[in-house]
Amino acid sequence: MHRIGFLGPSSAAGIAKRLEALRAGLRELGYAEGKNLMIEFRWAEGKYDRLPELAVELARLNVELIVTFSTPGVLAAKQATTVIPIVMASQGDAIVAGIVTSLARPGGNITGSNFFSPELQAKHIELLKEVLPQIGRIGFLANPDTSSMAQASFKAMGLTAKYLKVELQAFDVRGPQEFESVFAELAKRRVAAVSVQTEPMLIANAASVASIAARHRIAAIGGSEFVEAGGLMGYGANIPEMFHRAAYFIDKILKGTKPADLPVEQATKFELVVNMKIAKALGIKIPNSILMRADKVIE
Repeated sequence: MHRIGFLGPSSAAGIAKRLEALRAGLRELGYAEGKNLMIEFRWAEGKYDRLPELAVELARLNVELIVTFSTPGVLAAKQATTVIPIVMASQGDAIVAGIVTSLARPGGNITGSNFFSPELQAKHIELLKEVLPQIGRIGFLANPDTSSMAQASFKAMGLTAKYLKVELQAFDVRGPQEFESVFAELAKRRVAAVSVQTEPMLIANAASVASIAARHRIAAIGGSEFVEAGGLMGYGANIPEMFHRAAYFIDKILKGTKPADLPVEQATKFELVVNMKIAKALGIKIPNSILMRADKVIE
C-alpha cells in the first residue's frame, strides 16, 4: 500500500475535474485507492496562510511523496520538507516563483509540470482586443497572495497592452467576500473587460466571478476552464490534462526515480474556448477569426 499526500490550496469541489483526471491517470498505471494506494488529502479552502501548517502535517505522516499545485501550494510543501519528493501537478512558472532554477535539471526534491502563466495572461489582452476592438481599458483580477506570479503576469500583460494601446489596471481580490466590491469598482471605472488570474482561489470560485462579471456587463476571460463556469472566453493550458500527467511523475517516484532526475515538463496543449451564450447576453459579436481558432464553442 503506497501512501501519498495531496496538498490542496483550494477545495476538492473547486478542482473536481482535475482530481478525476489525476485519479484516471493513476488507474491507467495500475493504482487503485484503497487497494494499493492511499491518498491523504489536506485542503486550505482558499486560505493560503493555512498551507504551511497543512504541508508540515503531511510531512509528519511520512507520506512517500506530496502532490500539490500552484505557487502557494508548492512553496508551502517546499518549506515543509527537503526530503519527501514533491510533484507539481500544475505550476504557473516554477522559475519565476523561485521553486527551481532549471526546468531541465530541477535538482532537489521537486518536479512536475509547468505552464506559461505570464505569457498566457498576456494573450488574454490580445483576445479581448480582438473581440472588442474599441476597448480602451482592461482590468486584471489577481490574488495578491500569489504576489510573484501576479506581478510577473501583470508585467507581461502590460507590455502587450502598451503595444495594443490599451490601458491595463490591476484589481486585487483575496476571497469571494470581495468579489462584489471589486466588480462594482470595475464598473465605476468603466472597465469593459477583465482578465482573471489563473490561480486556485479564483479558479475554485470561477462560477461566482463569471456571474458577477456578467451582471455588471463586463467581458471576462480566464483559463480554459473558466468558460465552463460561465465566463465569456477562456485561453490557457489544459490543466486537467496536466493533472493526468502528474500520475506519470507519481509512478516514477514510487518506483524509485529521484525527483532531481525527472525534468520539469512544460505544457504543450493549450485551449481557446468561447461561450456564445454569454456573448449574446452581453451583446458581443465574436469575430469569425476567433471562432475558427476556438477548440470549443459553447452554444
